[in-house]
Amino acid sequence: MFDILLNHNTLVLFGIIFFGIALGSIKIYGLNLGLSGVLFVALAAGHYRLAIPNGVGQLGLALFVYCVGLSAGNRFFSAIAKQGSKLAVMSAVIVGVSALFTCLCGIWFNVPAGISSGIFAGACTSTPALAAATESLPGASGSGVSIGYGIAYPFGVVGVVLFVQLLPRLLHFDLHKEARAMHAKQEASIISRLVRVNQPNLLGQNIADCKLLDGLHCMVTRVVRDGRLMPLTPEDTFREGTEVLIVGNSDTMPHGIAFLGEACENPYPMDSQKERRKLILTNKDYAGRKLRDLKTLRTDGVIISRISRLGFTFVPTGDTTLERNDVLTVVGSPENLTKYGEKIGHRSQDMNQTDLLSLGFGLSLGIILGLVNFSLGNGMGISLGIAGGPLIVALLLGHFGRLGPIVGYIPRPTRLLLQDLGLVFFLADAGIKGGADLVDTVATHGVAVFVMGIIVTCAGMFSGYFVGMKVFKMNILECLGGICGGMTSTPALGAIASKTDSQAPVVSYATAYPVALILMTIIAKVIIQTIGAVVGI
Repeated sequence: MFDILLNHNTLVLFGIIFFGIALGSIKIYGLNLGLSGVLFVALAAGHYRLAIPNGVGQLGLALFVYCVGLSAGNRFFSAIAKQGSKLAVMSAVIVGVSALFTCLCGIWFNVPAGISSGIFAGACTSTPALAAATESLPGASGSGVSIGYGIAYPFGVVGVVLFVQLLPRLLHFDLHKEARAMHAKQEASIISRLVRVNQPNLLGQNIADCKLLDGLHCMVTRVVRDGRLMPLTPEDTFREGTEVLIVGNSDTMPHGIAFLGEACENPYPMDSQKERRKLILTNKDYAGRKLRDLKTLRTDGVIISRISRLGFTFVPTGDTTLERNDVLTVVGSPENLTKYGEKIGHRSQDMNQTDLLSLGFGLSLGIILGLVNFSLGNGMGISLGIAGGPLIVALLLGHFGRLGPIVGYIPRPTRLLLQDLGLVFFLADAGIKGGADLVDTVATHGVAVFVMGIIVTCAGMFSGYFVGMKVFKMNILECLGGICGGMTSTPALGAIASKTDSQAPVVSYATAYPVALILMTIIAKVIIQTIGAVVGI
């Protein structure tokens, strides 16, 4: 009976996940492996020749990077503008140093070029680099690439996972504290303030039609009427001493107050439960229009004070374009809120539903993009692969909200579940493959090649840490995400993401990853030529 159970691949898969998560939950001096425990259990299972269903690893990787892209998309392009060059340099240094140490160790230990290039690909956990090296060395030499990859891959995965877990602890970084500090620095919190209007150019103007408010970057949501904060109506006008409530970011709030008049601290009651609701926009005819053109206060008697899109909440301006599945915080009378909800197609259950059609189409489009081979000249080419294609599509969806009929919205709990499920599937598959030939390859080729894999992995990680923290003065979360991207280590990203709610590591990973992917594919062939000229193929 026991043998029958062990030969049931699906049962083995979920058994590995169960015992891996159980192992990852064990804390030793406050340190635990988290979901990465699945990798260690899978390595042991692979050593004993257990198997899991084919294709699980690719399915898991596609799901994981797709959800990562959706999470990072709304900050990805702004991060490129602010730190893209730094993360690109960091990624290039990681790949360059790893390649340098591969060549030095390969020549020093007299390791053939095929095995050396495989060690480089395995230490950097880069399947595209493995494919490029194998393509350059067909036949028996190509099998050496796979052997080198099999030797270095387990430490490439495990080493980076342990590095991102241990480094913050050894350097006494509190990741939750760092996340709060970064959030406060990069993303101003949304606040509200009561303002007394006294600017002459505003007096007498109807609030609903006042074009001067378009550039305010704050939303006027309520007015004091009969000693109470009430929702605005289309008839309200600015008068000397009118007191209004404005909502905005903490960094833009001083400008908003100065533009309208002066801050005041008078306490006024308001009914926030009945006069403010969260409504989800599902009406496709209403989506895609700018807030300025909708004139919601004039036509519907409501004000949109906040918009939540893919988990990111912001205060809109007149130029903000509404997207389908936006969650709108709307202020108005109960009657107007009900009518407006019907107009935009609000259904409370939609806030917790996933558009499976968009999910399937988005993943399909990403996989197709990953299969496309982009020519680099001289007969060389590169494809984004199962990790790169879905990641790019998801980043675009996360940034724009939709691409034609494809909607990027997935409720946060569902997105996190799919992300974790994809990660454990990928880790189980990676561990099974890495553990299968680990002992045999080390016994056949000696300890030197294993040491070489350790050196190459460590060289890349520590060079990334030095450039990120010492040269560019990055936050530790950004640095760790950049190292994961530079080493193309999805499991390590999962390890650090499980330790913090901050999206900083995810954004850094998504920025550094494409640079590393391209460079590793090119440099794998350079390593073959360099070591081959000295040691041989």
